[in-house]
Amino acid sequence: MAVATGALHKALIPVDGTPMLLRVIAALAATPEVARLIVCIEAPDLVRALPGLDAACGGKPLELFAAQGSPSRSVSAALAYFGTPMLVTTADHALLRSEWVSHFLRHQPRDADATVALARSDVVMAAAPDTKRTFLRFADGHYSGCNLFHFATPRAAQLTALWVQVEALRKQPLKMLGLLGFSYALRYRFGQLTLGAALARLGALAGGVRAAVVEMPFGQAAIDVDKMADLELVERLLNNPSTR
Repeated sequence: MAVATGALHKALIPVDGTPMLLRVIAALAATPEVARLIVCIEAPDLVRALPGLDAACGGKPLELFAAQGSPSRSVSAALAYFGTPMLVTTADHALLRSEWVSHFLRHQPRDADATVALARSDVVMAAAPDTKRTFLRFADGHYSGCNLFHFATPRAAQLTALWVQVEALRKQPLKMLGLLGFSYALRYRFGQLTLGAALARLGALAGGVRAAVVEMPFGQAAIDVDKMADLELVERLLNNPSTR
């Protein structure tokens, strides 16, 4: 994506004239529940040199943290360094809005160690009929991730440790299935696994972490920029007043 658009880094791809990362920073800075901002990236100097960075931060402190080679290792290292609570999103979440973040944070179960935002397929497709998403197909509904994660307690670090394990096995599917459990994989494959059962299984594998979901009513929250078609879609949505 960076090569195709001529950007120095994927996070800096311009969306309607503004680097994606600045859009994400501005949305988080406008969220009352967010106190400070942390950018995890391989090239911190690129962020420091961004015109408009101070304005995007809106007076909130910004820290830069070196990426660790993969999403799971980066989040795990950030949690170890900064502690919890920590909200995590991605730099390609170019449509991100502060009201989405507030809704996510305000609707988390109080006893959850970690929470993820999901949107139902019908909500996503109603908001963006042209989008092509990969949906998680559970027995009680089809969902898309919304690139919003909240690690509420120190126990949530156990979940990122599991994530590191799973990510390390991404090219060894049989070992990955063995780690997650063949029976659960088969139930998912044949549409028999519920979302609640999947969360309970992940929590158990992570040593008893209480994992939860916030179902988002905002379909566009599931749209990120992974390919050129996504970039074109996001710019169309930004320039269509009826979708705002």
